Amino acid sequence: QVQLVESGGGLVQPGGSLRLSCAASGSIFSTYAMAWYRQAPGKQRELVARFARGGSTLYADSVKGRFTISRDNAKNTVYLQMNSLKPEDTAVYYCNAQRGVSGIWGQGTQVTVSS
Repeated sequence: QVQLVESGGGLVQPGGSLRLSCAASGSIFSTYAMAWYRQAPGKQRELVARFARGGSTLYADSVKGRFTISRDNAKNTVYLQMNSLKPEDTAVYYCNAQRGVSGIWGQGTQVTVSS
């Protein structure tokens, strides 16, 4: 069973940056589509960024130009670089690996943007 472990969350001031990491327990990037989601208190989980077919990337409108998804195949790790953070980016961020209707989730990492 593949496992995903997120890290890198924390408390940051508005305008600051954080880099989240998602380490997979095996080499899954060739068979799973990787993505980052987030869930703020009282809100539904929403897609933040993902890899599309052919290796292109897709972003939620709210994070375009500020967040960047990337991956290191040798380390089986996906990253989310978050710049120019805003208070509305506060949420638990989850890594997701999807293959068809089968999805794997990490435990989440808390990101809090506050002065």
